[in-house]
Amino acid sequence: MAYQSLTEQRASDLRDVANKIRIHSVTCTSAANSGHPTSSASMAEICSVLFFQYLKIDPNFVRHPSSDRLVLSKGHACPGLYGALVEAGVIPEEHLKTLRKFDSDLEGHPTPRQSYIDVATGSLGQGLSIAAGMAYNAKYYDKSSYRVYCILGDGETAEGSVWEAMSFASYYKLDNLCIILDINRLGQSEAAMLGHNMEVYRKRCDAFGTNAIVVDGHDVEVLNKAFHDAANCKGQPTTLICKTYKGKGFPGVEDLENWHGKPLGAKADISIEACKKLIKNPNVKLTMQPFTDDAPTVNFPKVTLSAPPNYEFGSKFASRKAYGNALVSIGKSYERIVALDGDTKNSTFSLTYKNAFPDRYVECFIAEQNLVGVAIGLGTRHRNIVFVSTFAAFFTRAFDQIRMGAISQTEVNFVGSHAGCSIGEDGPSQMALEDFACFRTVPHAVCFYPSDAVSCERAIELAANYRGITFTRTSRPETPVIYKKDEVFEIGKGKCVRSSDSDKVTVVGAGVTLQEAMIAADALQKDGINIRVIDPFCLKPIDKELLIASAKETNGKIITVEDHYPEGGLGEAVAGAVSEEKGIQVRRMAVNDVPRSGKKDELMKEFKIDSTAIIAAVKSFIAY
Repeated sequence: MAYQSLTEQRASDLRDVANKIRIHSVTCTSAANSGHPTSSASMAEICSVLFFQYLKIDPNFVRHPSSDRLVLSKGHACPGLYGALVEAGVIPEEHLKTLRKFDSDLEGHPTPRQSYIDVATGSLGQGLSIAAGMAYNAKYYDKSSYRVYCILGDGETAEGSVWEAMSFASYYKLDNLCIILDINRLGQSEAAMLGHNMEVYRKRCDAFGTNAIVVDGHDVEVLNKAFHDAANCKGQPTTLICKTYKGKGFPGVEDLENWHGKPLGAKADISIEACKKLIKNPNVKLTMQPFTDDAPTVNFPKVTLSAPPNYEFGSKFASRKAYGNALVSIGKSYERIVALDGDTKNSTFSLTYKNAFPDRYVECFIAEQNLVGVAIGLGTRHRNIVFVSTFAAFFTRAFDQIRMGAISQTEVNFVGSHAGCSIGEDGPSQMALEDFACFRTVPHAVCFYPSDAVSCERAIELAANYRGITFTRTSRPETPVIYKKDEVFEIGKGKCVRSSDSDKVTVVGAGVTLQEAMIAADALQKDGINIRVIDPFCLKPIDKELLIASAKETNGKIITVEDHYPEGGLGEAVAGAVSEEKGIQVRRMAVNDVPRSGKKDELMKEFKIDSTAIIAAVKSFIAY
């Protein structure tokens, strides 16, 4: 499509809107006495041209499935975004003065509490991965015409996750993605790393496979042409590298340090007047472009396994392999199940799903922060049910993305394999020993720890239907199948797998340690000592009622045994659950030091989480 230059009137109107956005950012941050007017000012023309020349959104239904997406990765500049939304008719102007107030939706950084925001941003370097996930969904799953835009600040390009995302976007030829770098030169405490060295930015963006265009970020005509070129670029995403000035248009503030994150104070009125003088038509009102309603309707059904788990009772099977089988089973029931992995698919067994449904699998390679961000993007606006797998230890690298995902109200399901010292010879760098400590802190997250293949498949089935974050820990060692295929599992409900009328102690184990607890129970029984063995199935929410009832029937004594560090795992979950009950004692067995390479049995013996250690702990507790 041939480019048509802006008319003189249209260019004037766009400049007027940009200056109104600046005024809005000063007004709202002054009312809040906090916020980021200078970071908003640098992107005013970008927002003006994007919103009123290219962004296709219905102001009355911003999250329409077919509308364009905008991710403000530099979330601190939300006063500028809110100002643009005022000009678009999405937010009433008087609402701006409620910025950062407790009873206002206009939070200090964007969150989906606002009906016009898809994801939370503000922890810098994360928005582009999410935008890439949205663009991937648009191109390969929705097969829709909507486009995705992401505005980043120059400071956040120091984050490696930005380049992970750019590499992903170019690899998958996401030509429906427009990356916008607001190069305003200044960071929070000093100048950004590259200042205004635009050629270095261009070379880097070009090297990562994007169509890199350097522009004057305050020239509406140049911006308009650049957005046009981006829309017509095929086979690769476009990066608009916009040279701008922080605090643009604010006298005594523009391009000066020490104004980051500060309201303008005494300079507010002067700055507002300076912007007003540049506005030719104070009453200018522009409208946004209409979109084509071509995204498919997506409704999440109740997802079920296509067939019950099919494992011989008593046979040995690794839960990580059961994860792959479960994905295929639910994938047969519902076509919008999407699986992602970070080049560990032959270990996590997401490869099983890829082999069955190659088009529903996304390889994100060894870039876990981007892996999580892409997953969040794929799940926005309820377009897909998303499962993400890698070694559980590697999710810690992306914990900030997961934490922000909770704020974004994401519904991503995380599955971590190779948990605990029981993985053996690979050594401590591969052993997840803090994974539950991380995921249990995530608001409203459900944490599953299946102990056999049947319970693993049922955990994945439950996760697919949960509207929020889930984490499922799978194990590398093969463990016996202890449940029949028709066993019913529920979120927050555990199982009593050994009991008698004369149990002396309750032992709670999970995964490999549940098997050790059952071996210990058999050995102790020969010595005339009966114990109760509990499989929690869920560590969050944990079955408080089952634990308390079992403790009261076993002399108020509970032993927990886990292949996890003592902090944040099974032991603390159980102790917390029974902490308000009188007469219950909890003794915890866990991996209490950094492990080393070795055989599974050697390591479990060394850290006293095997059946021999459990037997000794039970006898000691009884004698206490």
